[in-house]
Amino acid sequence: MLPEPLPRPAPISPEEFAARRERLMAELPEGSAVLLPGATLKTRNHDSEFPFRQSSDFHYLCGFPEPEALLLLLPGRAAGEAVLFCQEKDPEKEAWTGIRIGPEGAVQDYGMDEGFDNGRRADLVDMLDGYTSLYLPLGDGVAMALAERARSQLSTRARRGAVAPTRFADVSELIHELRLTKSEAELTLMRHAAHISALAHCRAMRASRPGRHEYQLQAEIEHEFAWHGARAPAYGTIVGGGANACVLHYVENSAPLVDGDLVLIDAGGEFDLYAGDITRTFPVNGRFSASQRALYDIVLAAEERAVAAVKPGATLESIHQGVVRDMTAGLLELGLLSGDLETCIESGAYRRFYLHSTSHWLGLDVHDVGSYRVSGEPRPLEPGMVVTIEPGLYIPDADDIPAEYRGIGIRIEDDVAVTADGGEVLTPQVPKAAEEIEALMGRPD
Repeated sequence: MLPEPLPRPAPISPEEFAARRERLMAELPEGSAVLLPGATLKTRNHDSEFPFRQSSDFHYLCGFPEPEALLLLLPGRAAGEAVLFCQEKDPEKEAWTGIRIGPEGAVQDYGMDEGFDNGRRADLVDMLDGYTSLYLPLGDGVAMALAERARSQLSTRARRGAVAPTRFADVSELIHELRLTKSEAELTLMRHAAHISALAHCRAMRASRPGRHEYQLQAEIEHEFAWHGARAPAYGTIVGGGANACVLHYVENSAPLVDGDLVLIDAGGEFDLYAGDITRTFPVNGRFSASQRALYDIVLAAEERAVAAVKPGATLESIHQGVVRDMTAGLLELGLLSGDLETCIESGAYRRFYLHSTSHWLGLDVHDVGSYRVSGEPRPLEPGMVVTIEPGLYIPDADDIPAEYRGIGIRIEDDVAVTADGGEVLTPQVPKAAEEIEALMGRPD
C-alpha cells in the first residue's frame, strides 16, 4: 500500500507578494522605477524545451509562473504601480501548451494593478516617462534592450516635456537583500521541502544494497520528491559510492554500489521553488566498518556542534572556524595529520581533506543570494535567515594515507533556520547518528 503524500502547505499569498514589492520600492531613490523580466523557455533539443522554471527574483516579487513575462514597478503612478506584461490568451496555442493566465488573470489572481499582452510592450516607454533612474538586472539582454529603447525614444521627446531615465542601476542586490530574510510563509514552504527531502534520503537508505547502482538510489530519491509534490530536484542529485564521494560535485551516478563501501547522497527537493538541501553518507550494506565509523564520527561531531552554534549574532565564518578546529583535531587523532593543532590550522594542512566551507544561504536558490559580508566583516546571523551546515572529509587514495582510510568521502548536511534564540533544524526526519542509520537500514522495505 502506497503511503499518503504529505499535506501541501498554503502557497505564498498575493498580499505577501505585494508587500515584497512595496518593500523594494521603498528602497528606491526618488524618481526610480524597476524593470524585471521573467525567465524564458530554453530549448533542450530540436523542438523540445527544458521544463520551465521561473527566475527566482521574478518569482519573489510576483509569483507569476509563466514564461516571457515582464514586471514594471512604477512608484507613485496613479494608474497603478505594479504592471505585468505576459503572454496573450490564445485558444489555438493553449490547445497545445495549456491554458494561459493572461493579463486579466494577472490582475485578478496575482494582485497586479494592470496587466497587458506582450504585444503592448511598446507602451512601457510612455509608462517610464518621468522616471530618471531605472533599476533592472544589468546583465539581462532583454531588460537592457527595453531600457535602451525607452531612454532613446523618450530622449527624442525631451522638447515636448518627456523625461527619460538617464541612470541604469542593478536591481539584483536590492532584491537579494530582501530575499535573505524569510517570512513565516516562506519558512513553512522550506520546512515542507526539507521534510520531503528527508523522506527521500530515508527511502534511499532502505533501498541500498551491494550490486545496485548509484542511479537506482537516485531514482528512489527523485520518486519520493515527486510523490510528495516536489516536482523537481532543487539541484542535480549526487549519488557517489566509494571514492566517487570524494568528488564534490559528482554527477555521473552510474557506478555499481560495492559491498563494504560508503555512499554519499547530496539531494534536495524543490517545492514551490523553495529548496531543500540534505547530505547523508551511509554504508552500502547497512553496517559501518571501524575505520569508516572513526571518520564518520569526526564529521558528525563537528556538524552537530556547528548546528548548535547557529543563533542570532553568530557568523558563518565563526561557525566554519569551529568546524575546522574540530575536524583538524580529529584528523590528528587518527594520524592523518601530524604536528600540533594550531600549526595545522594556521598552515591550512586540513585543506587536503576538508575542501569547502561549512555553510551557505538557502532559499529560492540552493546556494541562495545575499551578501556574506557587511562593510567587509562577516555578516551576523539574524532571525529568518536559513543556512546549511555541511562539513565533510574526503580522503584521497594516496600512498601516504593508511589503507583503511583511502578513498572514503563523508559529508553530513542539514538545513537550519535562525530563530530569535537559536536555530531550528528543518531536516530532523532523516537520521545521521551511525547507530540510527544502521537501525533504519536494517528495517524491511
